[in-house]
Amino acid sequence: MSVFDFNVKTMDGNQVSLSDYKGNVLLIVNTATGCGFTPQYDGLQDLYEKYKDKGFEILDFPCNQFLNQAPGSEDEIHSFCTGRYGITFPQFAKIKVNGPETEPLYAYIKKEAKGAIGESIKWNFTKFLVNKDGKVIRRFAPTDTPEKLDSFIAELLEA
Repeated sequence: MSVFDFNVKTMDGNQVSLSDYKGNVLLIVNTATGCGFTPQYDGLQDLYEKYKDKGFEILDFPCNQFLNQAPGSEDEIHSFCTGRYGITFPQFAKIKVNGPETEPLYAYIKKEAKGAIGESIKWNFTKFLVNKDGKVIRRFAPTDTPEKLDSFIAELLEA
């Protein structure tokens, strides 16, 4: 099994297979628009621009489970992110990352790369780095800035 075995919902409500991303290095992130870590969108976009033509994708999953920090609709979230941070990487429908309604993709990646508090997601902007074969390689804490991930991404792209 790999992340490529999952389907997820786009912001416009359509299902997309993550197998469409086979052969790419992925960074999967749960995000929020009203979080202290929201400015990380700048660093994420910088990483995306640096590596997108080399087989790198960021998959953005807004999540409102942490102090209601992503309260808007998908359209409002997308407008905020593109307007304020100029993001161009794929954004998906709002999901839950913990609890009984956890998005199946997140249930899988949390088991593959546990964090400081086990499988649970601690907060917004938890990041999962996935290799070209769909294997979760590493989990990064919300406090890990996108810049810190640069060398890990570069290494996976060269592999």
